[in-house]
Amino acid sequence: MERTAYSELLAWKTSKNRKPLILYGARQVGKTWLLNEFGKNEYKTTIYINFDKDIDARKYFEGNLSPEYIIAGLEDYFKKEIVPQETLIIFDEIQESQRAKDSLKYFNENAPQYYVAAAGSFLGIAGGKFPVGQVDEITLRPMSFYEFLQATGNDILLKNIKGLDKAMFDTNSITAVPKLKEYMYVGGMPAAVKAFIESGNFHETRKEQEQILNNYKEDFSKHIKGTDMPKVRMIWDTIPLHLSKEKKKFMYKEIKTGARAAAYENALDWLVNTGLVYKVNRTNDAKLPIAAYADRDAFKIYMLDTGLLSAASGLDITTFYNPDPLVFKEFKGAITEQFVLQELKTLGNMPIFYWGRDEGKSEVDFVVQWRNEIVPIEVKSGIRKKSKSLDIYRGLYRPAHAVRTTLKGFGINDGLYSIPLYMIANFAGMLADV
Repeated sequence: MERTAYSELLAWKTSKNRKPLILYGARQVGKTWLLNEFGKNEYKTTIYINFDKDIDARKYFEGNLSPEYIIAGLEDYFKKEIVPQETLIIFDEIQESQRAKDSLKYFNENAPQYYVAAAGSFLGIAGGKFPVGQVDEITLRPMSFYEFLQATGNDILLKNIKGLDKAMFDTNSITAVPKLKEYMYVGGMPAAVKAFIESGNFHETRKEQEQILNNYKEDFSKHIKGTDMPKVRMIWDTIPLHLSKEKKKFMYKEIKTGARAAAYENALDWLVNTGLVYKVNRTNDAKLPIAAYADRDAFKIYMLDTGLLSAASGLDITTFYNPDPLVFKEFKGAITEQFVLQELKTLGNMPIFYWGRDEGKSEVDFVVQWRNEIVPIEVKSGIRKKSKSLDIYRGLYRPAHAVRTTLKGFGINDGLYSIPLYMIANFAGMLADV
């Protein structure tokens, strides 16, 4: 499987200002595989240390943290020569060793000739910090729809979609829409995609998704202490419930009768900081910078992956392929919103919010800060074009660009861009292209 983040690793390798790298990402999104694949393809040798398993290797970080001392110890431990420019050194599950984290500062300051990349599944919640200003960072997420198309052998379709060939949009939709529904069920977790490719069987794919969900719940028990563990479970288990509502604003009282933010905020923060949950705050205005106008008490939460959301919701594959797409009626577009958010996340650190009014009568699914403007994005799960809330937003703020994404084809009308769901990741290019 080819990952888009591979090109980011190549850019890191060739950067003149390269620092030790931290690869962030939730558990099971493919961090370890990607770093090892990168080492195998781009270096003569790879040194791989898993600080959760290689207990004996930890001793080389307990004393002197000078790179010369560490390198000499690792060469002795692995019986391999570590050659600058030729060896990739991987520190996996680095959250298990604060001393290994601290060593990155000295590699950056005193031995920049060595290529060091670190990863871990719980970096956002692990104790201790990385040395400020001493590391580069990349975030790996579940496979995007474009990565899924490539992995499943749909290269020509992917090329046409990425090429922004408007003459091909209607033709593309014939094959793109079924593939989109396929992706919404399978999702982008590498193990689930691999199971789908190897078996061609949705049942096998669902078993892999359920195993991932079970692994996450085991992680809750292993990594969360005290009374926060059941709270994390309750929030995680009720995400499908929150997203099934017409207004998807997160309400603590729907976790448990009488629940209050003060009692559950830490548990929600844990899920967000591990990358298992995306938190999208509401904004009440359309001014720059958008983050300055965020309502911290009003937000929606999503899972990290559309396939895991479909599994947690118990949605069957036949629902996705019904000629009358019941998934979009019964689940009220939750899977579609999840998909669009994931695709927007692939575009980097673009601020993402949603817009709503206090009385709750109007709500635009997403508003993003793109270049020097704020772009509203309305998500429609079928082919229906009417967008009352988006019309209200445009009347209030007169944005230069607005986006409505549906299963229909491409079109432009007075600054409103109708963009097919299957190519929403190209929205910025499409806005800039015209």
